[in-house]
Amino acid sequence: MTTRRRGELYEELSMASRRYLASYVLFNQAIADHLGLHPTDVQFLSLLTAAPTPRTVREIAEMTGLTTGSATRLVDRLERGGYVTRTPDREDRRRVLVSPVPDRVDRVTAVWDDLGQSWQAILDDHSEEELEVITRHLTRAHDLSHAQMDRLRSRPKPD
Repeated sequence: MTTRRRGELYEELSMASRRYLASYVLFNQAIADHLGLHPTDVQFLSLLTAAPTPRTVREIAEMTGLTTGSATRLVDRLERGGYVTRTPDREDRRRVLVSPVPDRVDRVTAVWDDLGQSWQAILDDHSEEELEVITRHLTRAHDLSHAQMDRLRSRPKPD
């Protein structure tokens, strides 16, 4: 592949990525609006239900990039809505664990499942090798995003 063609592909990929990310943020907002939730609530519930065990508020702050104060407010809001519960940690009574409430989270999952069939159809025409490449790319992008968030948070805010 020529250097010129590679540059063109990077440019195309950059534009496609920008459009995809913007559309996903707006899609998430539409789901949140439909459910009467904040967009961060929807994404946090997705992360929490993907976690193998309940999480502490500190872990929630780390997983979301929120401050512990903002993570506490997030948990407060979702607890009031019945989406999560707090329980004392049996191993360390000073800690409180946050768990999803399955029946309530099913409400969010039902919306995702209804819309998810269309998203699945996008992947159906890809080979297994292509799916592996997409998965590898998304995993690496996830890791890079978290590293970049940490880097950005360590910098002073612009005036």
